[in-house]
Amino acid sequence: MKRSLGHIAYGKNTEALAKFAKALGHPTRIAILKHLENQSCCFTGDLVDVFPLAQSTISQHLKELKNAGLIQGELKPPKIKYCINHENWTMAKTLFQEFFD
Repeated sequence: MKRSLGHIAYGKNTEALAKFAKALGHPTRIAILKHLENQSCCFTGDLVDVFPLAQSTISQHLKELKNAGLIQGELKPPKIKYCINHENWTMAKTLFQEFFD
């Protein structure tokens, strides 16, 4: 079998879908997104009150979701307010729907 060491060029949507899927790869992140979907926005401390996890753990999950573009954060010193990034959230739903159809 011949193996290639070359670069594989994936489509823009394929790369976006993989990024979103990776961010959704932990049950806590899915729960955070479900919680945020029902809120306009919330602070990290609000999530610590909802989930029985340390603030640092919640922050790590928020960082992953933000890096994937599923949420956005707005600095309100000394806190950060998080909410769903509706544009990317809609794109993620569409890409997953297309993938599963």
